[in-house]
Amino acid sequence: MSRVARQVSVIAALAFTSLVHAEDVATPKPKKVLDTIMNPAYIPGEEKHASYWRTSVAATIQEKLNQKLNTNKAKNGIFFIGDGMSLATIMAARTFAGQLEREVGEDNTLSFEKFPVSGLARTYCLDAQVPDSACTATSYLTRVKTKYGTIGLDGNVTRGACSSQLHQGNLVSSIGQWALDAGLDAGLVTTTRVTHASPAGMYAHSSERNWEADSDVPQECLDLGCKDIAYQLVKEKPGNMYKVIMGGGRREFTPNITNAQFKSGGKRLDNLDLTEAWHADKMEKNATHQYVTDRNELMKVFNAEELPEYLLGLFNDDHMAYHLQARDQPTLEEMVEVAIKMLSRNPKGYFLFVEGGRIDHAHHDSLAHLALDETVEYAKAVEKAKSLTSREDTLIVVSSDHAHTMTVAGYPSRGNDILGTVDTALGSDDIPYTTISYANGKGQSVGADGKRIDVTKSQSFLTRSLDYEYPGMVPMDSETHGGGDVAVYALGPWQHLFTASYEQNVVPHLIAYAMCIGNEKDEHCKPKSGGFWSPNSSSNKASSFSFICVAVIVSYLRRLL
Repeated sequence: MSRVARQVSVIAALAFTSLVHAEDVATPKPKKVLDTIMNPAYIPGEEKHASYWRTSVAATIQEKLNQKLNTNKAKNGIFFIGDGMSLATIMAARTFAGQLEREVGEDNTLSFEKFPVSGLARTYCLDAQVPDSACTATSYLTRVKTKYGTIGLDGNVTRGACSSQLHQGNLVSSIGQWALDAGLDAGLVTTTRVTHASPAGMYAHSSERNWEADSDVPQECLDLGCKDIAYQLVKEKPGNMYKVIMGGGRREFTPNITNAQFKSGGKRLDNLDLTEAWHADKMEKNATHQYVTDRNELMKVFNAEELPEYLLGLFNDDHMAYHLQARDQPTLEEMVEVAIKMLSRNPKGYFLFVEGGRIDHAHHDSLAHLALDETVEYAKAVEKAKSLTSREDTLIVVSSDHAHTMTVAGYPSRGNDILGTVDTALGSDDIPYTTISYANGKGQSVGADGKRIDVTKSQSFLTRSLDYEYPGMVPMDSETHGGGDVAVYALGPWQHLFTASYEQNVVPHLIAYAMCIGNEKDEHCKPKSGGFWSPNSSSNKASSFSFICVAVIVSYLRRLL
């Protein structure tokens, strides 16, 4: 049975159980919303006793008391962004994942939620209350807040103005560049086009986020010398120095022609094949390299006796397919594993940027089912990174760029299908409503007759079709972002710095501080005999012990002489 079929089977069973249970037990309609009577199908027996919760609290406190400050230098840094992964998305996704395993769901925990430290980041743009992915990428990758729709430029930029992009004083460098300057390797992995706003923050400087290929750039800007984002990735620094680049967006790199070589035409009008340009650049550097376009080719690289120095993977013409709809495409978890294996060869360390980008796209289309599944896949990738690294020398930070308008609302009973309708009450119009809904978007909430749509009469909803659009209050061609704060989770050296509430642009500053890159130098960065010193590292303790032993031996020999 396919993974899609398994999900549909479990979710359908949940929906059926809810319907049967509703028929078996008559729940009186509450006089007021707050008078709702809960009707859970199951409550774990041990949770009914106060001792369970007291024991749980004691264990949590003890776990926190056992934590020790890790002030080692972070040799490696891995920064995960779940695009559009709001706090409501995290809650719904953890519940969704638990229910897929036939559990109650709400008490489930996603991998990164187990990280010992968390904080909140404020996401607004310099000129916008609710941000886009371009200004936020600039914020969390360059530590500089900027304007809506612009990438890798400071607040002096005017969106769409080529002169802003060409003025050197407006350019801001990314943490990827800082890592390279420190002798580390760097790379990026995404499920979107690699030229999309979030990954572009790692290498591009563009006054318009949509200038992904030359065909997107106005002719007058091309004449002035403005380069598109794909060109910057392949032909300019720091992009052409990244050891790993994986995601979608092949069309941004290939010419607008169709022949035996290009089975589907690209977007470029300059006749450049940037995949060939990437190959030529690596040949000139006399570096081993590999370009792959599907999962089988990637796995061959991963399983080879010797890895190439550089890897470019473009797995779709557009964004990579959603996990539940993918064919012959690597998962985010697989790409992360390959990337870490590639980058770990540098003895000085590495910085890796990873984006689960299609959470955002699913939300924009009001496809809550896909958004939650993409979040679960993202959590698997985080868990893979954690399993392949050590918290002693690798800092893993997990966050989001912005929120969305999706809410988890009503008063459903515990264990109620997160993708279903609220089981305890109807609306004041006596029509069921979904637990998940959007403040705006493509999903209809009101029919042609002016009445709210009864979702339980929709076959698409009842079967949990992947293309079912969850209701939105304000009709729009695309659901919008939300302006809420986003969570930041940290594990590894200097994890304690990531607690509290702060501006989003603080995040790369903290990562750089832990990694001793980007001029963020402190005592933990100063080289000592035997390598980098840190007050609680095992190597330092061993060195101290060795020094004492030598001193004792020298003293003893002097007495003999």
